[in-house]
Amino acid sequence: ATNEDLPLPCAGRCEAIRMLLADQEQEWKEDVVTMELWQKGEHKKLTCLFGQLPKFQDGNVTLYQSNAILRHLARSFGLYGKDQQEAAQLDMVNDGVEDLRLKYAQLIYQNYEAAQLDMVNDGVEDLRLKYAQLIYQNYVSQGRICIGQEISFADYNLVELLRNHLVLAPGCLASFPLLAAYVERVAARPHLHTYLQSTAHRDRPINGNGKQ
Repeated sequence: ATNEDLPLPCAGRCEAIRMLLADQEQEWKEDVVTMELWQKGEHKKLTCLFGQLPKFQDGNVTLYQSNAILRHLARSFGLYGKDQQEAAQLDMVNDGVEDLRLKYAQLIYQNYEAAQLDMVNDGVEDLRLKYAQLIYQNYVSQGRICIGQEISFADYNLVELLRNHLVLAPGCLASFPLLAAYVERVAARPHLHTYLQSTAHRDRPINGNGKQ
């Protein structure tokens, strides 16, 4: 996996992929494309479909788009639900994560002022509430993960983004105790916890502009 088109080597869109691989006890190699190399243009034009990163190589399979990579890994490691119905629900959850991520990215890269931090608590309140309801329904009626009783690719994506929000505004999940507990529960999975405590994760900036 390679990092995305950002000024600093950072977690970026690859971090949920790293979390999934670490939790599934997989090893991987990263080749970071520096901004200097990227700006020369040849790498972007000649080797990157859609002219963007991340790029992921798995044997003979080359993939772009972080969510396509997550879904490929989900199919490879049985992280796509137990049946077609759960798979469809996981797609829904993951697409909802992208709505939340868009709001986060707008704050980080376009509106990062002290007064704008209210967006974390107010601008994404509706989406956080919807996820809180989803977790509550699943907590009561099925298991204790997002959809069904087993970890999925959507869990890594959602937990990674919510953890980013908690760095920016530590109290942003205070009104959603089940959602906060869900984040802690997933992050406490032994292999994932080891990765999240590693210097490789902790020393890597969350965002490419240094804002977090």
